[in-house]
Parts: sequence; structure tokens; C-alpha cells
Amino acid sequence: MKKRSFLKSMIGTALIPSFSDKLDNWNLLLEGDDDMSVAQNEEYWATIRSGYRLKPDYINLENGYYCMVPQETLEKYINHARHVNYQASYYMRTVQWKNKDRAAARLAKLIGADDDEVVITRNTTESLDTIIGGVHWTSGDEAVYAQQDYGAMRIMFELQEKRHGIKTKVISLPNHPKSDEEIVALYESAITDKTRLLMVCHIVNITGHILPIRKICDMAHARGVQVMVDGAHAIGHFEFDIKDLDCDYYGSSLHKWLSVPLGAGLLYVKKGRAADVWPTFAEWNKAEDDIKKLNHTGTHPVHTDLAINDAIDYLQRVGLKRKETRLRYLQKYWTDRVRNVKGINVNTPIEDYRCCGIANVGIDDIHPKDLAKRLMDEYNIWTVAINEPPVIGCRITPNIYTTLEELDTFVNALKEMAAA
Repeated sequence: MKKRSFLKSMIGTALIPSFSDKLDNWNLLLEGDDDMSVAQNEEYWATIRSGYRLKPDYINLENGYYCMVPQETLEKYINHARHVNYQASYYMRTVQWKNKDRAAARLAKLIGADDDEVVITRNTTESLDTIIGGVHWTSGDEAVYAQQDYGAMRIMFELQEKRHGIKTKVISLPNHPKSDEEIVALYESAITDKTRLLMVCHIVNITGHILPIRKICDMAHARGVQVMVDGAHAIGHFEFDIKDLDCDYYGSSLHKWLSVPLGAGLLYVKKGRAADVWPTFAEWNKAEDDIKKLNHTGTHPVHTDLAINDAIDYLQRVGLKRKETRLRYLQKYWTDRVRNVKGINVNTPIEDYRCCGIANVGIDDIHPKDLAKRLMDEYNIWTVAINEPPVIGCRITPNIYTTLEELDTFVNALKEMAAA
């Protein structure tokens, strides 16, 4: 029997009962296959799906808020909680910080950063609000961001307006840009000699629009403006190197596409920039240019720090590029079938390099809340409504366990509602 046939026959047998072994066996079977071929191998993704405990009541197309943890990672997380509880204060006083540093170092390697440029936070909001609230603002300083940016950061800028007398300038991103230069020019048009900080999404959470970060950073830096990137949906979603982006600050939520249990985020501060930021909470004996001065959190759930390693292990076994290709394939699978349907509006760019797994869709004359409700009530499809013009629709976020049959159900639902 040929190696490929033998391995395939072994995947589902009782001789290899564990999910972990099945996944390892698949990796041997798929060795040498290109990413797109794997992205379309439904047997492989069915095995991935078997590693999740999925609620049968509905089709979950709202993974963007919180990507559920695969069972393998979840069980390890529970064991970490038991282990920490068993050692109690001994663990907390001996190894918690070393273990947190190890997890942070792995995150740094994942995004191409140096170890001393990354710390673990609780989520993107904490990461980016630390920067927004920590900039050495003076009255009259300006900040620039987009209408499509996440609300928590927008209101943090508004708080600085009240507290420090800064001014904010808000642009609006097109759903379907003609070029990168159009986007860069939009941000540049809002910059003046008083602009201190520009906030930009790596991937816009409500549309899935991936922005040309390096080009925006180059433009802003040439104008003497620092750039903070909201990467809430980027880590574990698609490949990138933080050094290539050349941003000054970067925040992400690890409970999203990296599938870490709730309570973990990432803050990146480019080497040399930490001195420009006041810490939210005072820290002991840290140099002004040490990123750890921004990371005093007090006692926190340290077992979540340990689970970061398990989530990275799982991602690496699946393969980030393979996962990225599958997520983009799933998104294109459904969006390509409705983009030209009368009454249906896809609010996500069509170009592959401007999108990945996230997309947004609306139907003429149906309010987003009504659309989300009907999808759930009539078709058992769970989504989230977005009504922030020009983005009017529902955000659709499949995960790697999502099947084509589930997306077929969703496409048929859209077409039926649009035709009614």
C-alpha cells in the first residue's frame, strides 16, 4: 500500500484514537501539498472540526468576537488552572513571571518582534488604551483615526479630549477602495503639524478590510507622526511580520483568531518608543524605555498565560499559512456567490490581499438588526448586526471548523431574503 493511502486509512481507525494523533497523521499525509489544495480538502477540515465541541442549535458565523477554543487547548487550559491551584502561592511567588515571559517571547517570535518589544495584556482594548492614555498629550495636540475603528478606542480618544484638550480628526474608509494610495491619502489629508498619533486598523473588524499598513506608516513617519495599529483580528488569522509593518505600537486580542482562552492580549511597542508613554499603573524599578513599565497588572489568571503556548502549538500544527488560505477560501466561497445578486451588498473588498476570513453583507431595505434576527430565527444562523454607515449589514466570520454546507445554507438564506 502506498504511504498516502496507508496514512489516510489510519486517520479514522481505532489504532489512532486521539485527535492529536489524527492531526499529526494528516500533516504527514498532506506533506508537499500546496496551501490551496489543503484549503479545499474537506476531509482534512472535517477532522479539524471534530476537535471542537460545537453547539448544534445554530450555525456559528460570529467567530470574530471570540473564536472558541479547540478541545485539545481547552483541556490543557483546565489542567493549567488545576496545576496553579495545586501550588497556589508557591507558583505565584516562584515561576509565574518566568512563565509569562516565555509565553510573551513566543508571541514575539510569532509576529517577528524582539522579546523586549512584546508584553501580554488582557485584550486589544487594554493594549491600545494604554497607549492612547499614556501619550504625553498637551492641549491642542491632534489624533487621527477612522470612523470604522473600534468603539472602545474611539471613546478613549474622546476621553483625552476632555482630559487634555486634544483634538481628534475622523476619516471614513471606503468599503471598496480604488487603490492603496486612496487610503493613504485619506489619512494624510487629516494630518497637520499638530498631529501626534494616528490609529489605524490592520484589518477592520466590521468589514474585514486589510489596510496597507506599511504605506500608511511610511507616510505618517515622514510627517513626524507615530502610528498605533489595531490588530485585534490579525494574529492567528493571517501571516505578517511586525518589522515589515514598521508601526510604533500594535495591539491584539489573543482570544480571537489565535484561539487562546478569554483573558489574553498582546501589546507591541517598537524599541525606543516605551519612553514616550506613561504607564496606566505604576511599576517598580523599570527603566523609562522598558516596555514592562506598561504592564503592571497585579494578580491575574496566570493559567491563561500558560495556555498561550498551547494555542501557538495548535496553530503551528495546523499551519498559519494553511489556516489563512482556508479562511480566505471560505470567505470567497460565499461572497463570490452573492456579490452580483440584486439587492445584496457585500461591504468587503474583493481583492485577495485586502481581505481574509471576515466579510460583511447587507440586503436592501432590511435593517442589520432585522437581518441578524431573521438569520437566527428563520435559518438558525448566528451573526452580528453592524449599522455604522457606510457599513450596513451583518459581519460574517467563519472559522476553520466551518463547513461548506453551512455556508451553502447561509448563501441560500441571503438569496431568499433578497428575492422576497
